[in-house]
Amino acid sequence: MFMSKRFNKKLLAICVLAVGISACSSTDDEDEERKVAELTEITALFEPVVKWDVTVGDGVGDYFSRIKPVVAYGKVVSASRDGDAYAFDENTGDQVWYADLSDIDNQRGFFDDKVSALISGGAVAGINKVFFGSENGEVIALDAENGKLSWKGKVKGEVIAAPALDSGKLIVNTSSGVLKAFNASNGQDEWQIEQDVPPLSLRGISAPLIAGGGVVVGSADGSLAVYLLEQGRQGWSVDIGEATGSTELDRVIDVDSTPLAFGENVYTVSSRGNLSAIELRTGRVLWQREYSSYHDISISGNTLFLTDIKGHIYAIDRNNGLELWSQLSFTNRGVTGPAPIGNYVVVGDFEGYLHWLDQATGEVVARHHVDSSGIHTTPTVANGVLYSQSRDGDLEAITIPE
Repeated sequence: MFMSKRFNKKLLAICVLAVGISACSSTDDEDEERKVAELTEITALFEPVVKWDVTVGDGVGDYFSRIKPVVAYGKVVSASRDGDAYAFDENTGDQVWYADLSDIDNQRGFFDDKVSALISGGAVAGINKVFFGSENGEVIALDAENGKLSWKGKVKGEVIAAPALDSGKLIVNTSSGVLKAFNASNGQDEWQIEQDVPPLSLRGISAPLIAGGGVVVGSADGSLAVYLLEQGRQGWSVDIGEATGSTELDRVIDVDSTPLAFGENVYTVSSRGNLSAIELRTGRVLWQREYSSYHDISISGNTLFLTDIKGHIYAIDRNNGLELWSQLSFTNRGVTGPAPIGNYVVVGDFEGYLHWLDQATGEVVARHHVDSSGIHTTPTVANGVLYSQSRDGDLEAITIPE
């Protein structure tokens, strides 16, 4: 997934989808480390059940995107990259409302062609609104009840990660290093800071986290920092990534995963470097372990779950960083971040399969195929239901037998 932000985004997204971080093509004599693992037969403990399935426009295609559904107010809301936003009834999948984010101001003429809204960040829900961000630097707030425009703001740079919402503020992080706070109710600007961005970095950026009165966010320079929610003033900063290579490409150390808060600590990981546990109040590093990932990490009980850059999945004790198990059978399959649900943890892959792993052992206990276009983001879990959206826009609500 290493890529310059100056390169062609679509081409690079296709390369990432094909073989993960290692290469953009596959040949008969390729190195063993670059081979895509084939799925093997499993002894399934159960058959996942599709509660309902719908289509969200044309999805995201081959582009890099972190669009994923959000569940709130009895609805499941998601969007396509072009800007087709939908709300579906959480129980039935029936469409509640539709909004065209590419013409949310109703300015397009009758004979004008639709121009993609380039939606890439979101959805995020709260205060009876749903928020999206675009590669054009637009932040769009819709009324959660009817999909009507509530407000629209602008920020410098691409919004390719979900905003964070808390205490009446919407925090947006962009690829240009701008971190900006909006009044979530009316879209008024509150504060803005600019972080340094290296000349070469990954396509993704860290979604911000609001916790303990601060905004915690990862940076392309390999650090994790906290800013005061009220004024944007910086607090502590901790180095997470470790630049060890001799070339500029080898020294890419972005922290692109969303920080994870649990109790008094925050957890994060670098694309090359460390999985780290940090005391939220002081920034003191409690422990670090050598894992590299650009996916979001998750937690269930006292166990952290992580998908690394090779597609290997790990369970790690959050108290000391000790590895509990590893699942290495998905090498280079473009595996998503892990989503805990019940006694399992679920990941998707580039061929559109979802895999259920036992949280205690890491054993693969069930599998379900959503769409051959592939699963590009970590599944969403709410109220015992798992929601997964494919690149082609196929959104499924999935349960498992009691």
